[in-house]
Amino acid sequence: MAYLELQGINKIYPNGFHAVHHFNLEIEKGEFVVFVGPSGCGKSTTLRMIAGLEDISSGEFRINGVRANEKSPREREVAMVFQSYALYPQMTVFDNIAFGLTLQGVDEDVIEQRVQKVAGILGLTDYLDRLPRALSGGQRQRVAIGRAIIRKVGVFLMDEPLSNLDAKQRVTMRSEIAQIHKETGATTIYVTHDQTEAMTLADRIVVMKDGYIQQIGTPYELYYKPVNVFVAGFIGEPPMNFLRGKVADGCVDFGENKLDLRRVMPNIGEWEGKEIVLGYRPEAIKLREAEAPDAYRIDCQVELTEMLGDYTNVYVTAGESRAILKVDSHDTPPTDCALCYYIPTESVYLFDAETEKVIAGRSLEDEPAKDHSKAQSELKA
Repeated sequence: MAYLELQGINKIYPNGFHAVHHFNLEIEKGEFVVFVGPSGCGKSTTLRMIAGLEDISSGEFRINGVRANEKSPREREVAMVFQSYALYPQMTVFDNIAFGLTLQGVDEDVIEQRVQKVAGILGLTDYLDRLPRALSGGQRQRVAIGRAIIRKVGVFLMDEPLSNLDAKQRVTMRSEIAQIHKETGATTIYVTHDQTEAMTLADRIVVMKDGYIQQIGTPYELYYKPVNVFVAGFIGEPPMNFLRGKVADGCVDFGENKLDLRRVMPNIGEWEGKEIVLGYRPEAIKLREAEAPDAYRIDCQVELTEMLGDYTNVYVTAGESRAILKVDSHDTPPTDCALCYYIPTESVYLFDAETEKVIAGRSLEDEPAKDHSKAQSELKA
């Protein structure tokens, strides 16, 4: 296991493109950290700088307190799993997993023992004599992971390893990667654009946009205490709903709905005449006023419904605003009907429309400091 420090890391390409801006992060030994964000946000570039596959333009990268900017990938003692598997097609599963040890000249008996152990962890024991072309996508990905974990290195790096798998395989592999990390205890950095992968795997998540870190935190913190509109809208499925309006006399007129925000933000008077953004999660809403007596009522029109088993996504419009509501499937409304729903005041987030930074919202202060297992299990479901 290794302790990593990235201080003021920048990546500027020869053509002047600034891919990563002033990246600062400390990763504890044995921690599972996920870099997440849209395509082109700089997450894979940052991972490649950690691996030594990209030069660091400025800043300092340290492994266990030792500067590693100039070290080669081998000297850094990292193992990387790529999106494309990168298996040798002419080699058996056994030889692919053992390849790194073979290059190091490790004794054959030791290689045999370690390959068998890794194959047992990954469920590949019965496939060791097969070539990669005889395996499914999920099995090939397990081989790629096996080739990485068989080496006793300080850091495992994974660059979107599940993106080539179908939906069912991704779910299976997510649980397997989590189990592997539990068994090995290795420091792991995982890159993905899929926020579901990030939420279900990470100890901490680094949310990136346009080369900048937007927020670092646990899945619980990012979901319940986003620092800006981007994080609030990126983390969560379906995404957070937003309404934009101007403050007047402590209220905001959102088209057909005028809401008194003094219940949410006592100092709302300081925002008089300014535009703000109100956000709320699709699952936070109530369809009955009795379930949320201290709530905002929104009148809307149902445009579309998606029944997904135990819940339904309901797409609605209220004036020029659109929203997605997540309701119990037994409460699915008919399309093209009028509907009213209620937003509990404690579920409302307010953001500065200019800076997009949060100015009011749910606090973690009343929540357990460490034990978020119940909330995370709900998010994973």
